[in-house]
Amino acid sequence: MSSFIINGGKKLHGEIIPQGAKNEALQVICATLLTPETITMHNVPDIRDVNKLIELLGEMGVEIKSLGNGNFTFKAEKVNLDYLKTPEFRKKGAGLRGSIMILGPLLARYGKGYIPHPGGDKIGRRRLDTHFTGLQNLGARFESEGTNSFYSIDATELKGCYMLLDEASVTGTANVIMAAVMAKGTTTIFNAACEPYLVQLCRMLNRMGAKITGVGSNLLMIEGVKKLSGTEHELLPDMIEIGSFIGLAAMTGSEITIKNVRYQELGVIPDVFRKLGIKLELRNDDIFIPAQESYEVETFMDGSIMTISDAPWPGFTPDLISIALVVATQSKGSVLIHQKMFESRLFFVDKLIDMGAQIILCDPHRATVIGLNHQVRLRGITMSSPDIRAGVALLIAALSAKGKSQIDNIEQIDRGYQNIDERLRALGAEIQRIDN
Repeated sequence: MSSFIINGGKKLHGEIIPQGAKNEALQVICATLLTPETITMHNVPDIRDVNKLIELLGEMGVEIKSLGNGNFTFKAEKVNLDYLKTPEFRKKGAGLRGSIMILGPLLARYGKGYIPHPGGDKIGRRRLDTHFTGLQNLGARFESEGTNSFYSIDATELKGCYMLLDEASVTGTANVIMAAVMAKGTTTIFNAACEPYLVQLCRMLNRMGAKITGVGSNLLMIEGVKKLSGTEHELLPDMIEIGSFIGLAAMTGSEITIKNVRYQELGVIPDVFRKLGIKLELRNDDIFIPAQESYEVETFMDGSIMTISDAPWPGFTPDLISIALVVATQSKGSVLIHQKMFESRLFFVDKLIDMGAQIILCDPHRATVIGLNHQVRLRGITMSSPDIRAGVALLIAALSAKGKSQIDNIEQIDRGYQNIDERLRALGAEIQRIDN
């Protein structure tokens, strides 16, 4: 177990480059199982969840070469399906949320697959219904062992069909797409997720020879093909990191430039932070955040309290709700944070309250934040990171707080943020990593 020790209250300054997108990486790396040919990837983030998935594919028999600086080649010419029946696979697959997305490619290419119930964040139930129902619509048959912790799937002949997904699940949509690209006939997916990660996946698959139309919308049509070829793919910068750095600049009153953000792919993210009063300036493809002593929350025309809620794309991503909440603690004005998707994601607010924040947790999904307007500084405390996004929200709070903070269980933060302590020190933060 490791911890961060932070001496907060320091003004930061400089430039920071966002890592490659974590959520995209988990999808496109799984997609390499669809072809025996080489796929070259650029801007792959060096983070725990991605590295564990790469390691898992390597043990399945995928030939993987690191070219340095986030560049890799993947060649799934010989995949050992027998490995998927081993206790080692059950253990590793169950410890990684992204492992569920190997299923679609395996069913498409080999007509069978195996998967343990995947793990990940402790932020409430994450349904797999969309994955299973979508694959069953294509002809897959699931059999569970014992307590439903391990599934074997037969998909001897996948056939295209029309399906209406019960929710716009990002990983569920990705899994169904990857199975459908080699199914017989045409598949139509309505209520598909349309996040930039999905757009990137579809573009990559089309370069490999897939026939997907409607990319970027919630209605996809996929004409099955017999085989896919290799390609080259570059991942987007991570929009969750970009939003986190915007929040960091505001909370610490710092002047920061976020480089190479692919602004057109950020959707409403910049606008949501502007609603919190944060000034942003687009310079070429960089976001410049000036130092602000105060930022005032907008109010609705009828005078009601500002509400920030998550929603499927193009709505505000739930992965940034924790960041918006912590930023609101030092705003001028009040904000209602409504986290709709996961019932445990707001349970980290007790730590912010201990730091001096004024927050009323209304229920598992809603919190009212009364901004302190930097008039009362948060104070440093010892705390633990419950999940990736809450962990970074607490890190931002600690960097803005008066005095010393300690954040334990930072392995959760490492799952999603690459060398975050080193990159923050380059901006002037006083942060150290210690092994307990």
